[in-house]
Amino acid sequence: MSVTLRLTRATFGIELRRGSFDITVDGSSVGSIERASTVEAKIEPGRHSLQIRHGRYVSRSVSFEADDGEVVSFRRHGTTIWPLYLASIVRPELAISLQRD
Repeated sequence: MSVTLRLTRATFGIELRRGSFDITVDGSSVGSIERASTVEAKIEPGRHSLQIRHGRYVSRSVSFEADDGEVVSFRRHGTTIWPLYLASIVRPELAISLQRD
């Protein structure tokens, strides 16, 4: 069996990082996600780490464990306020965040 990884790219207000974001699980690409969309990918059961990136901007790694047949959902939020946007120029990991639903 497999696990379904569901990722939603939440958009509210003005999104400062536009374009397609690459999705990686355990360092391997499993797809990409566009603005205001949801994608699903099949992965093996077990412990994993999830990251998304856009150019030099990358989220912090989020670890999770999933069992056979489980649906694991995450929501991606971008920096939409100017102070964090400016800080992300120096610290790219502040530009993108992931949250488990």
